[in-house]
Formats: sequence, C-alpha cells, structure tokens
Amino acid sequence: MLTLTTLKSPRGTNKNTKRIGRGQGSGQGTQAGKGHKGQKARSGGGIRIGFEGGQMPLYRRLPKVGFSNAPFKIEYAVLNLEKLATKFENEVVTRETLIDKGFLSGINKSLPIKILAKGEFNKALTFKGIEKFSAKALELVKKAGGKIENA
Repeated sequence: MLTLTTLKSPRGTNKNTKRIGRGQGSGQGTQAGKGHKGQKARSGGGIRIGFEGGQMPLYRRLPKVGFSNAPFKIEYAVLNLEKLATKFENEVVTRETLIDKGFLSGINKSLPIKILAKGEFNKALTFKGIEKFSAKALELVKKAGGKIENA
C-alpha cells in the first residue's frame, strides 16, 4: 500500500553535486576539473564572447554602412476575413469585439490591426477603427455589402 511513509524517488533522480576544489578525496582534486594552466584555468579567467585570440573579430571585420529600417518597422496584428466570418454575423467589428471573441491576445491587443483576404467571405460586416486592409480584403468586404468606418 502506498502511504506518505513508503514514498520513494525513482532511482537516479537525486544526484550529488560536484564539490570542486575540495581536496584530493573529492575526486576533483589538484586542478579542480580545469586542466593544466592557461587563461581558462585562472581565477577570473575566460574570454569574452566574440574574442578570436587577438585576431580582428568578425563583428569588426564586417562593413557597417547603409541604413536599416528595423527600428521604424510597424508590426501589425494580422487577421483573415475567413476566420472573422466564423464568429461574426452581420455586426460591427472593432478592436474590443475582436478581443472579446478571442482573435486578439497578448501583445496583439495593442498592435495596429491589418485585415487580409484569405478564403471565402460573404458577410456584411461593418469595420470600425481597423487601421489597414489589403486591397483584396477591401474588395471582398465591399462586394459582400460591408462597410469600413475609420474611428
């Protein structure tokens, strides 16, 4: 019968930690697992990330010219019309309704929203306060009799 007094961990779950630098009897004596001499054997020894033994490191050899737009990139929470059609029936689609119906979560709650046209769509939905639409999505919404209102 299994009781609190008879519980045991499976074999191999509890392993003793290596006690480094605690004399010859510890099994890690003399060099304490650090080999013989050298920079990595000294206290405070070791080299920084990217160090290539004094050779000019790769990050300094590569050219650093040009412009990167990465800091100015606008990320969007992307939604497809096909998925919206599954949970909306001829109603107003806003950021709040999208959050309530589980389309936006986490960081996407605060990102600007972009609607894409993937799949079939034939519901007359009204979109309010949605930042961006793909050209095909605009076409599909208008064809289905929907409206797009800003703010």
